[in-house]
Amino acid sequence: MNYQSNSAKAPQGLSRKGVIRLVTVGLIVLLAIVLFNLCTVQVPTGNTAIITTFGKVEDYTLEAGFHVKSPFQQITLMDNREQKTAFSTQAFSSDIQQVDIIGSINYAINKSTAMNLFKEVGTDYFNKLINPRMLENTKAVFSKYTAENLVSAREQLSIQIRDNLSKEMERYGITIISVSIENIDFTDAFTDAVEAKQVAAQRKLQAEIEQEQKTMETQQQAERQKIEADAKAEVVKINADAEAYSTKVKAEAEAEANRKIAESLTDNLIQFTQVNQWNGQLPTYVSGGAAEALPVLSLNTAGETNGGTDATAE
Repeated sequence: MNYQSNSAKAPQGLSRKGVIRLVTVGLIVLLAIVLFNLCTVQVPTGNTAIITTFGKVEDYTLEAGFHVKSPFQQITLMDNREQKTAFSTQAFSSDIQQVDIIGSINYAINKSTAMNLFKEVGTDYFNKLINPRMLENTKAVFSKYTAENLVSAREQLSIQIRDNLSKEMERYGITIISVSIENIDFTDAFTDAVEAKQVAAQRKLQAEIEQEQKTMETQQQAERQKIEADAKAEVVKINADAEAYSTKVKAEAEAEANRKIAESLTDNLIQFTQVNQWNGQLPTYVSGGAAEALPVLSLNTAGETNGGTDATAE
């Protein structure tokens, strides 16, 4: 009976020891895990770890990777990557026109000065520092332009806002990469006025184009008429010159012919021609100098022709 009771109690004693051992091992493992988490830190890529010991910011930071630290130190991550945040605000132009603005800003913080930014501003540096100064600079820059010039100067506005803000954020270790003015909206009254002005300008431009077209067509027609008139005058001149030249050539040819004829005439030829043209009739009366106009025959010539005996017989 005693043997059986002892053997029945033995398993119960071993079971309690096993539980104690398991609990002890579990506590040790849990303690190790807690200590491991308290004494190590994993810094993600693109972040800088700010270390505080009992609320005091240390003068060094941890880069991305695995690090060992004191269990009494706390870690605050600061994102060093380029960040983009949208914003919207209202401003007034130089001619007191209200403008609704929508834009965005790209910025990044410097790793080496991240702890100073954390000391002075904290982790909410965008809302506490960047955004208020950006809105103020935006309104200041917009106030230098008339409402009509704002739309066409959008890129210039963005550059001026970025440059002004960069100077102020430089001392905090914040780099302003870019500022983009994405949309500019005016009041309905101003928009209607601008549209009416644009319509009037387009109509004026259309009228000027039509007038220039008419003027050009008139000038071209006048030029064509002048060219035609000049061409006709040139043709008339050419014809006149040709006719004058032809007349001159004919006159010179006739003069040359007459000269040659005159050179070829001799006294004998003239007398011969007169004899050939005489019909053999003498005038019934001769008075005054008319006799001198009669053809004079050379008897000597006739006698020579008939052998000289005829002249003696007469």
